Amino acid sequence: MINLRYLYFSLWLLAVAVHPGFGQAKNKTLIVFFDGLRPDYITAEQMPNLFGFSKKASRGNHHHSVFPTVTRVNSASYATGSYPGTHGLLGNSVYFPQIVSNKAIGTGIGDLTKISNSTSGKLLTAVSLGEVLQTAGERMFVYSSGTTGQAFLQNHKVGKGAIINPDLVLPETLKAEIIREAGPIPADDETHGHLRHRWITDALLKYTLDDNGPLVSAIWYSDPDGAAHEHGMGSDEAVKSIRYVDGQFGRILESLKNKGLEDKFNIIISTDHGFVTHVGKQSVTDFLIKKGFKKDKESDDVVIAEGALYVKNHDREVIQKIVSALQAEEWIGAVFTKSAKPGNDKGWVPGTISFDAIHYHHPERSGDILVAMNWDDRRNEKGFAGTDYSGGVAGHGGSSPYEINIAMFVAGPDFKEGLSNELPTSNVDITPTILSVYHLPKPASMDGRAITEFLRTDKSGTKKEGKKRWIKTSVNYDWGKYELQLEQTILGNYKYVNATRVTRTLKK
Repeated sequence: MINLRYLYFSLWLLAVAVHPGFGQAKNKTLIVFFDGLRPDYITAEQMPNLFGFSKKASRGNHHHSVFPTVTRVNSASYATGSYPGTHGLLGNSVYFPQIVSNKAIGTGIGDLTKISNSTSGKLLTAVSLGEVLQTAGERMFVYSSGTTGQAFLQNHKVGKGAIINPDLVLPETLKAEIIREAGPIPADDETHGHLRHRWITDALLKYTLDDNGPLVSAIWYSDPDGAAHEHGMGSDEAVKSIRYVDGQFGRILESLKNKGLEDKFNIIISTDHGFVTHVGKQSVTDFLIKKGFKKDKESDDVVIAEGALYVKNHDREVIQKIVSALQAEEWIGAVFTKSAKPGNDKGWVPGTISFDAIHYHHPERSGDILVAMNWDDRRNEKGFAGTDYSGGVAGHGGSSPYEINIAMFVAGPDFKEGLSNELPTSNVDITPTILSVYHLPKPASMDGRAITEFLRTDKSGTKKEGKKRWIKTSVNYDWGKYELQLEQTILGNYKYVNATRVTRTLKK
């Protein structure tokens, strides 16, 4: 399958090179990600700039994070317009046994380089927006105040483009010039990243809002994610971080206005995931050790990469026993396994849903089991709903609606104004939409769709409608019944994951 994808890519490259429509659109595009932004953060008090922008922009009311709802998955997913089952970056931590056989590795720039080297350069097994633009003779610049991995995955080939991050500047020859123009690179100090947010904004104002600037730019603010992880949703620190990154977005809007560029830039706003309060006390690793499925934290009998479990030799009996043990635990939510048959919505283990149903099945890199923590609607002390059984103060990664349902706004000369769109959209749809704006053909392997209903060129007048669909499965045990439900929204051939829900019924 992977080879076929690259064959399609080669044919697509030829199509781009000869495509007659490219070059007709001269407007530039800016993608803005606020990491960990819940829709209910966007108020006139907390985020006056984004709130004001949203009132004039078109809005995707049914917008989705990609599951698993973690940063690196969504960074790679928006950049490639594809799900993890296609692009192959399956988590913030990942398992590549050819690199380390008994444990997962991270996804910072050092580990991503190791993955690339161990896969003959196929860090991602899908075509990225940066590659598309480079083939068409254009550039993409990425500005990021967050991790090096998140920044790199947005444009991992770089080419004639750039990545500007306090800890990673590519090409390296650009570093001295950026320091000269934007000032010294700030440390991640007691300002909770505020200086880093300002520094990348300064760089964007210099390089993107320039006559010779790149056709497409992306800026990714690592807050409010960082502050919410450490202090919780609604904390003074989280509110301060929200206001600060909103202020930086305000600087961008003000600069566009002062330079007379408002009618020359399309702006797309999204985030990588929502957020929930964490109340968990157990870890999957400790549980497997306690139950005797894993010898110790260093053993290779079962390797855990976040919620993904890789069972040695894909032992079906062991996989079934682990799933049964997990399904009995209240703190465990949805459990997924490989499909019983190709394309089937049910996993091969009773009571599980398939990787195919959540766009997670990668022919070479997927594990044997994927687990999401259980969740509910409880509110924290600041009134924010959504709680799950992960450890720590607050975070994301699960399959609750609070983590999957996110906000999207678009505005600019190529987008309709003030459209309230109820059709399902996702982070994987961002790149196909940009390709449509620039009349560039979409690679055959790309999973997302162009959100044509947002575009001024859309004159179809056809009323589309997404349809809700529920995939249900269950299994009976001596202790009772485990029921799992996955809610999707279907739009033509496109399937969007809305949330999961688990119910346990104990025998009396």
